[in-house]
Amino acid sequence: MQGLMMDWPLTLPSILEHAALYHPEREVVARTVEGPIHRYGYAEALARTKRLANALLALGVKPGDRVATLAWSTHRHFELYFAATGIGAVLHTINPRLHPDQVAWVANHAEDTVLLFDITFAGLAAETAPKMQTVKTLVALTERAHLPADAPAGTLVYEELLAKASPDLAWPSLDENAACGLCYTSGTTGNPKGVLYSHRSTVLHALACGLPDNFDFSAADVIMPCAQMYHANAWGTPYAAPLVGAKLVLPGRALDGRSVAELIETEAVTFVLGVPTIWVGVAEHLEQAGKTLNSVKTIAIGGSAPTAALIERIEGRLGGKVQQIWGMTETSPLGVINKPLPQHAGEDAAASLQRKLKQGRGLWGVELRVVDEAGELLPRDGKSAGRLQVKGPWVASAYFKHDGAASFTDDGWFDTGDIATIDPEGYLRLTDRAKDVIKSGGEWISTLDLEDAVCSHPAVAMAAAVGMPHPKWDERPLLLVTLRAGQSADPEALKRHVAERVAKWWVPDEVRIVEELPIGPTGKVLKRELRDRLATARPVPAE
Repeated sequence: MQGLMMDWPLTLPSILEHAALYHPEREVVARTVEGPIHRYGYAEALARTKRLANALLALGVKPGDRVATLAWSTHRHFELYFAATGIGAVLHTINPRLHPDQVAWVANHAEDTVLLFDITFAGLAAETAPKMQTVKTLVALTERAHLPADAPAGTLVYEELLAKASPDLAWPSLDENAACGLCYTSGTTGNPKGVLYSHRSTVLHALACGLPDNFDFSAADVIMPCAQMYHANAWGTPYAAPLVGAKLVLPGRALDGRSVAELIETEAVTFVLGVPTIWVGVAEHLEQAGKTLNSVKTIAIGGSAPTAALIERIEGRLGGKVQQIWGMTETSPLGVINKPLPQHAGEDAAASLQRKLKQGRGLWGVELRVVDEAGELLPRDGKSAGRLQVKGPWVASAYFKHDGAASFTDDGWFDTGDIATIDPEGYLRLTDRAKDVIKSGGEWISTLDLEDAVCSHPAVAMAAAVGMPHPKWDERPLLLVTLRAGQSADPEALKRHVAERVAKWWVPDEVRIVEELPIGPTGKVLKRELRDRLATARPVPAE
């Protein structure tokens, strides 16, 4: 027997329609690529989105067609999030920080038909478009006056397309399981792999984001994702914000400390999200300016694990509480969120900080397990480390065109490639990426714990631990660190600092101070690139 409830598909246009009806004046604020701040309410956003949908239809976009973007987090990209998906097309957000050859490769692999690009990427579009075998139409996300001279010949202008299109549109009836978004992994090893989201998975993900023990969003919030919209749907916030009627602030391309701090302050942002490197820059700006912020309630950190020192530093300057999160492109990307349990009420500062170093607790919608090398389930004791596997309604069941099948188990789980433990309270703690773990004398050394130890030194800004070949122990750790502005430190003193905080045999053979660490397309330190550099030449230490 089946229930007698309305068959109402979970599709993305319903989110913006709801926001326009019940929160028509609640703003979407964006720092444009051209420079000025743009703001409008959800009602106007819906009208422009329907114009865009009609414009795409007039360009010949059909259900299932892949519509590609090379774009920052702006109001125009926001409109594409709903217009392309609302007519049954698939929005393919290309990471513009990929190598140009990879940009062309993912466009060809996705078989994109239309490419819309911000004016800062006009040169990249001109370089890669001739290599894109299926792209027939190019659109610059701007008005005629700002169309760059180096834009590809025949490029159409976004605002002109919207001006000619009607705001009247009845969204087509869509299957909630139809594809709506395509995002490729960063491709640090081999070619990127495509993750194909559905309307159902994306709506469920947006709903989960807002739950009280997750991000706890409401119409009273001002949400500012500093995770760009070209990667994993900016952690779902461009969908979650209108779903609850929250104000959405989009930072454009300006993610330097001063620009981010300025938007937080002027727009009274309550929730921010980004990788640790973003918050290092914001903290440094605020320290140099002698300022603190007072509107922020939550600072969500994902992409890579923050150290204890960074958590204390940014909470002191941004004023909110750090909430660590973990996820992947393959998990839409919400995986776990670090929220306290009732029994943690009244915990002291030291205990609170140690809890915050864990990635977070499992939540409804993502099941977690840790297995050993033989695939046997490991206990949730907070000590047994193994491969982290996940499954759930917003977790990929396969890669686009079924690449990378080895990442999916026979019993329906996705193998994340992370090494982790789960404790009795359900908190996940990553110890490494499987490809980054250091194995010395047959035992694992956690690079994250080494990085946390050295970053507790007041002179250290960032750190990366990598394994170096060793004739006796197979590998030994090397720590590379950057220093805070105006600070100095002795490598041997840093080594002694680490020795006081980790097991004796974990202590790195060398601590090396460098000017910078290589940062990848999603804001993470590129450890593979570090290892490649170290294998060929010794980096020149900083002065």
